Amino acid sequence: MPRLILASASPRRRDLLAQIGYAPDEIAPADIDETERPGEEPRPLAERLARQKAEAVQQRFPGDVILTADTVVAVGRRILPKTEERDEAEACLRLMSGRSHRVYTGMAVTGPAEEMRLRVVETRVKVRRLTDAHIADYLDSGEWKGKAGGYGIQGAFAAHIVSLVGSYTSVVGLPLYEAENCLAAALGKA
Repeated sequence: MPRLILASASPRRRDLLAQIGYAPDEIAPADIDETERPGEEPRPLAERLARQKAEAVQQRFPGDVILTADTVVAVGRRILPKTEERDEAEACLRLMSGRSHRVYTGMAVTGPAEEMRLRVVETRVKVRRLTDAHIADYLDSGEWKGKAGGYGIQGAFAAHIVSLVGSYTSVVGLPLYEAENCLAAALGKA
């Protein structure tokens, strides 16, 4: 029986997997360069990163089932960073204020025979017009650290979401409908 390897250190992805009854046998984050290439658009970036992570981790765990994901947030064609600095997060929030943006989550599942199932889920998210106080309060929370686009939808920022068209779990970090289908096929449960 192949083991399930989650190639992500994200506790959110582990929690999401648990919601659909999967517990990874091992957590093995992929160590790849996630820098976007010149001219690369958001959807292809999410797909490429998910694929490259799967390929990198598959070499370490041949014969096992590998699940990888990468989330990219974009306003138009502009890809927003995974924010590490407060000023970076503030710039993202100001850019998204009163506008819609798109969240692309690329997901790859490789099976024991090394076949790969690759999906990209696109979700449109509209943020209300943020006041300076809204932005300052959210920045003070620290929830934005390490998050694509400078926010986590599953926390306090949810109060600023006007609408969402697509997959909520994909915005959190893992599209569960697609994950369930791909994992069931890879593990022979389909």
